[in-house]
Amino acid sequence: MDITKIKLIAMDLDGTLTQHKEQLDEAHRVALNALSQKYKLLMVGAGQVNRIFNQMNKYPIDIIGNYGLQYATYNKETGKLDIRRDLRFEVERDEIEKKVTYFREKYGFTSFSGDSVEYHASGCITFAILGTKAIQADKLAFDPDRKKRRAIYNEVCDAFEAYNVFVGGSSSFDMSPKPYNKRYALELYCAEHGISHDEVVYIGDDYGTGGNDECVYKADFNYLTIDDYRDFPRIIEPLLRD
Repeated sequence: MDITKIKLIAMDLDGTLTQHKEQLDEAHRVALNALSQKYKLLMVGAGQVNRIFNQMNKYPIDIIGNYGLQYATYNKETGKLDIRRDLRFEVERDEIEKKVTYFREKYGFTSFSGDSVEYHASGCITFAILGTKAIQADKLAFDPDRKKRRAIYNEVCDAFEAYNVFVGGSSSFDMSPKPYNKRYALELYCAEHGISHDEVVYIGDDYGTGGNDECVYKADFNYLTIDDYRDFPRIIEPLLRD
């Protein structure tokens, strides 16, 4: 990586900049402020842009959401986001339900609480193995090392050929309509803003098999891996050197 070329720092949120679903803390706000003195900052998220913005305590940053289906820029005058892109795809629910039922019956995932599948307005879907109303303790205990889901990951990808599939959260498969994923979203952003890939550094924790950062990790962007969000201030130190 040639740090002298870098113009854009793009990053994941949960597990990278914050604990999962937790608010941005002061130490990480300070770290972002330091980065912003030298680089353009961009959040590349799996969730909706407004949810990400609120989790970041309305930090002034442009946000890609829903794997690129949403994009919003920070408005300094209003202190709010201006939505620039908000795409929505139709979902063939009957077909999705058939495929999910197949996997439930094949692998014994027949007991679940709430709905079997969560359908998002964007067209993204979540195959909630324990159901949409499963209690948090059960979800955390289901597949903490992701081995259960990674064992069938390729099979799920083949079945849901119209979607990019991710080993999501602690007990689900998250899916976004192709071609939308974080790599595609970041490539689109770079093309729209005249930024070459070697001028970008991406920071993310979910770079293993099925992770939603894996596609960026395997692409031609500079990538800094992180395994504990508390290490973020230390990991970015090389980017702050003169």
